[in-house]
Amino acid sequence: MTTYLEAIREAIREEMEADPDVFIMGEDIGAYGGAFRITQGLLAEFGPHRVIDTPISEAAIVGAAIGAAHMGLKPVCEMQFIDFIAPAFNVIVNFAAKVRYRTGAGAGLVIRGPCGAGVRAGPFHSQNVESYFANVPGLKMVAPATVRDAKGLLKAAIRDPDPVLFFEHKYLYRRLKDELPAGEEILTPLGKARTHREGADLTIVTYGAMVHAAHEAAERVAHEDGAQVEIIDLRSLQPLDAAAVLDSVRKTGRLLIVHEAPGFGGFGGELAAVACEGAFEWLDAPIRRVTARDTPVPYAAPLEDAHLPQVADIVSMAREQLHY
Repeated sequence: MTTYLEAIREAIREEMEADPDVFIMGEDIGAYGGAFRITQGLLAEFGPHRVIDTPISEAAIVGAAIGAAHMGLKPVCEMQFIDFIAPAFNVIVNFAAKVRYRTGAGAGLVIRGPCGAGVRAGPFHSQNVESYFANVPGLKMVAPATVRDAKGLLKAAIRDPDPVLFFEHKYLYRRLKDELPAGEEILTPLGKARTHREGADLTIVTYGAMVHAAHEAAERVAHEDGAQVEIIDLRSLQPLDAAAVLDSVRKTGRLLIVHEAPGFGGFGGELAAVACEGAFEWLDAPIRRVTARDTPVPYAAPLEDAHLPQVADIVSMAREQLHY
């Protein structure tokens, strides 16, 4: 069985083996093997010219990666925690995202790192930053929920000619396991959602770790209420598979949006707008959201649990939708 973490390592290794232009860079990714040991063993396999330990400067990491991409290389940058992407914000949104528009030459790089909470890591190591970048044309963003997609989406991201932000949820690293057949080429196209669970009574749209919380909630609703909930796993946030969302909402007539980031200004607002613009006539209940509270992520376990959306919260809101 392959873990979510190992699937990411496999994707990096396979792309480095297949293409000598692919290299990785980040803080402590070489001899130490990365904070979560994702890059463990790659230094010995590929050497220090392709597994580059960097100074503690996220802006320098991304800036150097953009230059390397313009020289024809394919850099994969690791943010030790995705929270630390903040110092590189300017170079990402004002250079990497806009360089194809300005020059006609894109910056084909991947910026990947552990996102999300639930591991008692506090406010600076637990964030979900997708909404920070969703308003920036020129960036692609993915958030895999499964072992297979962790591998397939990362391979697709590395091959993409434009900058891709890859949000991997740390809670899934060693908890999620699946059988990946040896020798099979796993490549998941960017911009294509996945129907995680079929249903006819309510649509839940989500991504990342919340796919699994939504699945547990849907099973409870099916068992206790006899209703069938359809779950759409977006996989890609940009480009967004709006057609998959609208097709499901038109089928069920109800939409519940679930994400781990706080609600105000979150990605769920854009999903609600997409549904209102494209499926308003099919809605039989108001669109609802289940999100984290609008606070920093607390350290204390009871407070973090209260902050984060829980299965019980999804079940409660699903029932409200179904009984509207």
